[in-house]
Amino acid sequence: MKRWILGARLRTLPAAVVPVLLGTATSVSVNFSWWKAVGALLVAISLQVGANYANDYGDGVRGLDGGSRVGPQRLVGSGLATPASVRRAALIAFLVAAISGAILSLVVQPWLLLIGVTSIAAAWFYTAGRKPYGYKGLGEISVFFFFGPVATVGSSYLQIKMISGLALLAGVATGLLASSLLVVNNLRDRESDLLLGKKTLAVKLGDNRTRILYVFLVTAGCFFGGLCAFSRFWAVLSCVALVAALRQFKTVLKGAEGTDLIQVLNLTGRIQLLFGILLTFGIIVS
Repeated sequence: MKRWILGARLRTLPAAVVPVLLGTATSVSVNFSWWKAVGALLVAISLQVGANYANDYGDGVRGLDGGSRVGPQRLVGSGLATPASVRRAALIAFLVAAISGAILSLVVQPWLLLIGVTSIAAAWFYTAGRKPYGYKGLGEISVFFFFGPVATVGSSYLQIKMISGLALLAGVATGLLASSLLVVNNLRDRESDLLLGKKTLAVKLGDNRTRILYVFLVTAGCFFGGLCAFSRFWAVLSCVALVAALRQFKTVLKGAEGTDLIQVLNLTGRIQLLFGILLTFGIIVS
């Protein structure tokens, strides 16, 4: 059980939880269905876990999780699990997401099934498949889109059956923060990815520009969250997360590497969760 929990990478779950919280919060003043909110949360978490297993499988079968890896231990690369079992775990997680999403879609709008299929495909082909787009520097764009506007606006749409401007703004904010997690993760692995031929965005941009991009994404995410205050005044509370991030900015810009960046990654996940909780609270009480 411990190895599968390790492979699920529970520390990445704020990226899945926050957009659902925000999307649901933006619709509370109009309508709230608890079972739709729980369903959306189940879909998001299942997709995130499935994506993590798929990433483990995709990198592992290509031999890209070798001994030079600095980050958390991988199941396939370390020999803790066979490629077939990790692939099966990914497919089970995607099946849970598919069933939950299908129920929600059939109740709300059947065309939402297309978004669900696209989301699963994006999660799988990030590092799996013949031509994974994660090796071409497109991972951050995908994370922004699916863990930002898609998840946030989608969670709101389940409740009120319309696209809310507030949900879209909140989605942009959380999407930028979710992308910052991948940026710092790829910054940590930049040297090994370069040697292995993985052309992540960090590899393409180089060390200094990747560090600047991380700071920009976190700052921009908090900025867009603050803009929600024009519609819901107490959304301004989310800007506290930017203050909490200042120490991480200093660490990254000073050239932190290896295990220091693992700590930055963990704290960035907490910053995103703090941001999500404060923005959710601010939207609801305004």
